[in-house]
Amino acid sequence: MTQLTLTAEHLVKRYGGVVALADGSLSVSGGEVLALMGANGSGKSTLGKIITGVVAPDGGTLRLDGRELRFRSPQEARRAGIGAVYQELSLIPDLTVAENIWLTHEPLTPVGTVSRRALRDRTQALLELFAGTVGPALDADALVAELAPDERQIVEILKAMSLEPRLLILDEATSSLDSRQVARLFELVADWKRQGRATIFISHRMEEVFRISDRAVVLRSGATVGEARLDSTREAELVQLMIGAEVAARSGRTALAREGAPLLTAKQISSRRLRGVSLELRPGELLGLGGLQGQGQSELLLALFGAVPFNGEVTLDGKPVRFRGPRQAIRAGLAFVPGDRGREGLLPSRSILENLMLPSWRRYGTPLRVEAARADAKRIGEELRLVAESLDAPTTSLSGGNAQKVVVGKWLLRKPRVLLLDDPTKGVDVGAKSELYGLLDELRRAGAAIILYSSDDEELLGLCDRVLVLQDGEVRAELAGPTLTRAELVAASLGVQQEEESALKGTSV
Repeated sequence: MTQLTLTAEHLVKRYGGVVALADGSLSVSGGEVLALMGANGSGKSTLGKIITGVVAPDGGTLRLDGRELRFRSPQEARRAGIGAVYQELSLIPDLTVAENIWLTHEPLTPVGTVSRRALRDRTQALLELFAGTVGPALDADALVAELAPDERQIVEILKAMSLEPRLLILDEATSSLDSRQVARLFELVADWKRQGRATIFISHRMEEVFRISDRAVVLRSGATVGEARLDSTREAELVQLMIGAEVAARSGRTALAREGAPLLTAKQISSRRLRGVSLELRPGELLGLGGLQGQGQSELLLALFGAVPFNGEVTLDGKPVRFRGPRQAIRAGLAFVPGDRGREGLLPSRSILENLMLPSWRRYGTPLRVEAARADAKRIGEELRLVAESLDAPTTSLSGGNAQKVVVGKWLLRKPRVLLLDDPTKGVDVGAKSELYGLLDELRRAGAAIILYSSDDEELLGLCDRVLVLQDGEVRAELAGPTLTRAELVAASLGVQQEEESALKGTSV
């Protein structure tokens, strides 16, 4: 197998007015493990998706073995020897493990049909690579829908390995694995390295980066800002590259949290993704959830909203509550704004009016007082400065920012006491963000309490009274006052040890 050399130079990717990648560059060769690092929104995944043909760049150059190219699809990248394992799984639940692993390149019989025996035998050979780290449920004939999250992640890894790539990108591929499975994966990476294969490793765990990687390339705000050999670099130096030299701007507004008993408390919340999370929330407070994406922030919000099962205790106004579903949570004064407005926040085939009224129709009686509902919807639209042809227009006619206003606005009629926000400004323009921030302040002044998860660190720093930093489903740090800085936030997100954080405090961040 010929060793690969891949070089990316000044890659650019825009989504409308949003620049996801401004100047991404890296190089990696066979026999090397390269760590690709950066804080939330730095452009790591976008750069990886350009390399694997998932998205097309708007500028820059990609060279493979010295030859300039541009992949038009993931299939083209795979034919060139480039594969990827993502945290967001690409498996088909209703197919078996074997069918998922070999999909589109099944072993064939001499007459051109799929060889079921070869399919099963080759799958079992791959599964043996993780022998001793998984249970008997993971076999070639098991349905993916019936597997545990760690088992599905292993199938995703084996699916990429079945293509025998010369370059494999592992994008948060360890996030669902236990320590034994991670150790076995790293043994495989070491084997690939000896075979002359290349690996690009993206992880939120700093310890893993230093354990397996030779070099690190660091992105900040969509641009490559430096690289370092890891055998001669400290964790604090990498964090410094990731956050830059400027102090994160704070809003400077007066804290609105009120004294006295908490409005909402959660104690030792545990679930599939959460491990003993506790918090307190007071009227008028805006509590942030930080950390890299996928660390349990969304699951915590859903648990509080009664949408996922959990163990632990929740109290509202000092009284224990156990919501059996979102409907009960809504009746108690909670509201939830999901991160994926297209799939979870809106009924795209219905009108703006119907979407705004979705949680509140019962308030308008039987027979339905439609004109009263329309008047209230119009008032909310005016408060949010909603730009739309009419309330009867479908939500598909709205821009991203205006669609998000509808998602938020439908809860305002209910005057929520606790508002749960799951990355509400993702994909929203600057103007719409500013209007949402003003709305949150108004809700807080009226006594509402807010929990905000955001993938934008600057948003957390600028809006929140406190930030709980989650990693692997646990609260790793609580930041407030002088500790609520970008340096502390990034360090806690990556699990940097306390002595390394102390080294950062002496730097100009």
